[in-house]
Amino acid sequence: MRITILGSGSATPTLHSHPSAQVIQLGSEYYLIDCGEGTQYRLLEMRIRPGRLKGIFITHLHGDHYFGLFGLLTSLSLSQRSEALYLFGPRGLNDVLTEVFRQSDTRLSYPLHFHEIDAQHPGLIYETDAFSVSTVPLRHRIPCTGFVFREKPGLRNLLKDKISPDMTYDQLRALKEGKDVLGEQGKVLYKHQDYTLSPRAASSYAYCSDTVFRPELVSYLRNVTCLYHEATFLDEQAERAKKTFHSTASQAALLAREAQVGHLLIGHLSSRYPDACASLEEARAVFPPTTVAVEGQTYEIPFTRG
Repeated sequence: MRITILGSGSATPTLHSHPSAQVIQLGSEYYLIDCGEGTQYRLLEMRIRPGRLKGIFITHLHGDHYFGLFGLLTSLSLSQRSEALYLFGPRGLNDVLTEVFRQSDTRLSYPLHFHEIDAQHPGLIYETDAFSVSTVPLRHRIPCTGFVFREKPGLRNLLKDKISPDMTYDQLRALKEGKDVLGEQGKVLYKHQDYTLSPRAASSYAYCSDTVFRPELVSYLRNVTCLYHEATFLDEQAERAKKTFHSTASQAALLAREAQVGHLLIGHLSSRYPDACASLEEARAVFPPTTVAVEGQTYEIPFTRG
């Protein structure tokens, strides 16, 4: 699992930051989380081919989180994409896209499958053999949803020096699945513990964009490997954060600590701050394993950068 930060700025544009957008790589598949203005250019700058995207997840309909979607979807069509694209987003997004495409006489070259998210009823929205995606009920000025990406446990690893030539494919497959191989009359021929090692621990990543501090999110985020959480304001602006339905850096850290996550990434910092030093200091005072999301950086999950 890898996370590439395309943009982690707040709503006000600057010369040094970009609106929210991240790419999550799960095995060989690529998915986009949020799509702020200019996302397709950021993909090109990071040498991630837009055509590799299999799906897009949009948290809410504030412009800094989805205004890049129109250009990206159109460019994919201009490049003659034919593979279906899955789009997950809030109520109203499909209407916006339909009207934009109608007014611009745009006809996509590929099927666009839209799945409407109900922000008030969190749950599983997407699943493959390798991972699942569930929603998190954030609280913002308009309906807003976070996402949790969870890898499924992999197969056990065979001990090659213990494998004999007379073992069949089905027997080896059973051992990798954690099953003992039985012979006639139920006799155990091979115990999976003797021929395999435990699989790599499954990782998880939670993305919580614009939201007021919500302690009740702990149950949705508990024990995730890495949490990305907005940290728009410093503590001195806590009242402003509450009024605008945003969070402070220390509030993001408190949520991470209570949820016992492995690592915290903070972003969406207000453009009023010249750098991220104070935000990082406030967050680490509460939850030391915290990092500021750096645009253009790719992070391995489990977290390997600090």
